[in-house]
Amino acid sequence: MCELLGMSANVPTDIRFSFAALARRGGETGPHADGWGISFYEGRGQRSFHEPEPSARSELAKFLRNAAIKSRIVVAHVRKANRGRVSLENTHPFTRELWGRAWTFAHNGQLKGVKRLPLGAFTPVGSTDSEYAFCWMMGRLQARFRSLPAPAALDRAVAGLCAELHTLGVFNMLLTDSRTLYAHCGKRLCYLTRQAPFGTATLIDEDWRVDFAQETTERDIVTVIATQALTRDECWTDLARGDVLSLRDGVIRLIRPGTRGRAAQVTEIPPC
Repeated sequence: MCELLGMSANVPTDIRFSFAALARRGGETGPHADGWGISFYEGRGQRSFHEPEPSARSELAKFLRNAAIKSRIVVAHVRKANRGRVSLENTHPFTRELWGRAWTFAHNGQLKGVKRLPLGAFTPVGSTDSEYAFCWMMGRLQARFRSLPAPAALDRAVAGLCAELHTLGVFNMLLTDSRTLYAHCGKRLCYLTRQAPFGTATLIDEDWRVDFAQETTERDIVTVIATQALTRDECWTDLARGDVLSLRDGVIRLIRPGTRGRAAQVTEIPPC
């Protein structure tokens, strides 16, 4: 399976520390050697970098580990291919435009029968079930809302679509529209929130330790989501299968889709 990394923050923040661990898992400390990608947001603007090569041996990934690109939302992915050949078009994260916003999506797992779902106006470029699921989600959202809905309405809609895809297999996912970062746990995802009082953290995959009290202000809130914990001395919280998170400005909300006509329930999660 692949590995995911996401970040939501209330101030522009660089993700070099966490990305360094993820990049090493792309072919060195982990088997995810079939491509990697990362997307940064600056307001509505988005910049992405992709390669169908192991991130652990990539000069571009090494450059990004040393570049202090500050962003409030980041989505990254290292791939171990199971469906779709190793190629640039099959490398996550995938992007599409909807309602004048750049959407980004990354996934790990397999979705049996997903390509039997009818697509709307969005068509995959590559051959992965992941990109197909993304296009299906975009088409469903476009059909439901004529323009960008309020965040609460979009939260409920995304949670409902995630619940549908969850029935097809393993659907670990990150999705963003530049203002909200969504995460769905199909099998394994965890998160942590860093805010005052800040402490130190040490990576599991690399000998790198950071004192965040020296890198932040008292107002900063930064939440990191990953497939597996990236640091050895911080409080990571595992998500349950089927959980959907909505993150805005680093603040986490747990969304439980409604059943039998009931409205979705949204609960703000305090930091660990």
